[in-house]
Amino acid sequence: MKMNQRVYGVVGISSIMANWNADFTGRPKTISTGDIFGSDKALKYPIKKMWMQQGEKVLYIKSYKIDNKGKDDGKLKPLSLKERYEFLFGVPLDKKDSSKVVIKNLFSAVDVMNFGATFAEEKQNISITGAVQVGQGFNKDEETSVEIQDILSPFRNAKNEEADASSLGTKVMVDEAHYFYPFAVNPDNYLEYESILEGFEGYTREAYEKFKEGCLIGTTAFHTNSKSGCENEFALFVTCNPESKVYLPNLDRYISFKRGEEKNIIDLTKLGDLLTGYQKDIEMVEVYYNPYTTDLCTEGLKANIQPLF
Repeated sequence: MKMNQRVYGVVGISSIMANWNADFTGRPKTISTGDIFGSDKALKYPIKKMWMQQGEKVLYIKSYKIDNKGKDDGKLKPLSLKERYEFLFGVPLDKKDSSKVVIKNLFSAVDVMNFGATFAEEKQNISITGAVQVGQGFNKDEETSVEIQDILSPFRNAKNEEADASSLGTKVMVDEAHYFYPFAVNPDNYLEYESILEGFEGYTREAYEKFKEGCLIGTTAFHTNSKSGCENEFALFVTCNPESKVYLPNLDRYISFKRGEEKNIIDLTKLGDLLTGYQKDIEMVEVYYNPYTTDLCTEGLKANIQPLF
């Protein structure tokens, strides 16, 4: 079923003694002012992993092969985009293939249907602007501090012949951080493909529901060493009426956060003030949060409020 409504929202991620999104030095990503943020890729990756575990087709995610030819015989290597495409769709990718066939295959992957694609292969230079656009998630906790933990390896450094003890390493974390990601869902981004692909109905409600599920549980369901301690703690969905012509700004800037004595506080008062002027254009506002760790301030906001768990 085709999705015919725009949706604007925010996803909140908590990081407790963890490192939600590190830079190449291992520290939490920051901008020039020192403010901590997480990239859109950091939010999308756990959602893609969740989809894969559910048996969905996901194209843009790292996968591997054992190279059985040439100088790298027997070595583990990441798949190329072409190899991933052929593995996922079970067909060879030839430069003579019709672009319509390739695009249809791409849209059958749930990550492409939601986030779009840049598919740069020989004779198939395809760029799809996703129906779902996710911004950068800034940490709104002003009390965050970076913690560095020393780690003792069980092995010595074999490259140092004089080493007679096991090596040391470090693990960088934050004590506590709270990232808020803005997003927008615009089904009209696929209108041009509806006219050129036979049988293609555009962005579907099924794809949106899968994205929404990822916003609610994707991070909590994902566990790695550095991400253990990162969880979904908040999600906001503002669904416009089908006939609405209103385009809303990024909504994360209208949300504030502060630590409380027993629970943290997410303040949606400014958001309520903003949305008051658009009531006739909005079908519904949904708010999900973790009631065990968080209190909401929702003065002026007309919303359906539900616990995440």
